Amino acid sequence: MMLIGNLDGMTVFARVVEEQSFSGAARKLGMSKSAVSKHVTKLEDSLGIRLLNRTTRRLSLTDAGSTFYQHCARVVEEIETAEHALTDLRGTPRGILRISAPLTFGQQFLPNVIADFMQLYPGLKVDIHLADHMVDLVAEGFDMAIRITRLRDSSMIARKLADFHGQLVASPDYLKKHGTPKHPADLSDHDVIAYTNTPNPNIWDFDGPDGHTSVRVNPVLWCNNGEFTATAARRGLGIAGEPEFIIANAMHSGELVPILTDYSTRLGGGIYAVYPERRHLPTKVRLFIDFLVERFDNGLAIDMRGPCGKIKRTGVNEAVSDSMPSDAQATRT
Repeated sequence: MMLIGNLDGMTVFARVVEEQSFSGAARKLGMSKSAVSKHVTKLEDSLGIRLLNRTTRRLSLTDAGSTFYQHCARVVEEIETAEHALTDLRGTPRGILRISAPLTFGQQFLPNVIADFMQLYPGLKVDIHLADHMVDLVAEGFDMAIRITRLRDSSMIARKLADFHGQLVASPDYLKKHGTPKHPADLSDHDVIAYTNTPNPNIWDFDGPDGHTSVRVNPVLWCNNGEFTATAARRGLGIAGEPEFIIANAMHSGELVPILTDYSTRLGGGIYAVYPERRHLPTKVRLFIDFLVERFDNGLAIDMRGPCGKIKRTGVNEAVSDSMPSDAQATRT
């Protein structure tokens, strides 16, 4: 079998498997769906064996296809590593930079950053995915992610961009009707708004004058998006715990009032650029992370503070994981 002439087909086949569809692979590769299908068919013909079972609704690997994909994935990775090495020699990023980022943060702060970066490197394309859940960078084919959370050791490498703080808040109307809690234990008698991208949104943790306190709360509303929960708090539905970059303007205007300020929550953490551990970091990833660091140093951190936030630039690079402790298990957006 002559596979040298089928390297393109192997690359396309690997992407079809990873995207689980011809159309998804076509989008990632910048090809037409029919071209993707032709590559896979040609590869199967040259091998003399079926790699994929095709139906109108889904694709599935044959036994031979599953075995062949494992080898294809390694070959494609080696090819990409070689291409990245050559790109490093040229010093110019090419191809598609695939980024995952939190929804609210991405909407508010990334459009201008991405636009400015692409103007610097017109040969580069960017595919950015905004989501309130934590994606698997390797399995889903992302080059890097921006994570707003707490991190600890794993196979992921992270560069800290800034710290952020969290705050419990409520509207003046809510506090007028229900009173202001003086101790975390008082929250069990209040309406609260829970952020669901955590292991247990019904348990809130605090550190204060009397040490660590865990409180079981009774949410009246659950949501997986911080902007939504902050809006609900502004409407007087209850008490919410929010990162300050989401609520800084509402606190400044008086729409939201900080409560339990003598107690620190576990809502804070760091803002990180995270990428898989690889032997060779692609130029496009390295340049974009450096660009992010520069933007945080030159105004982005200040912009994120809003009128009264506490986000600060740390200037610390950390090799840590994108897994989180049990009290803060998902990207906070």
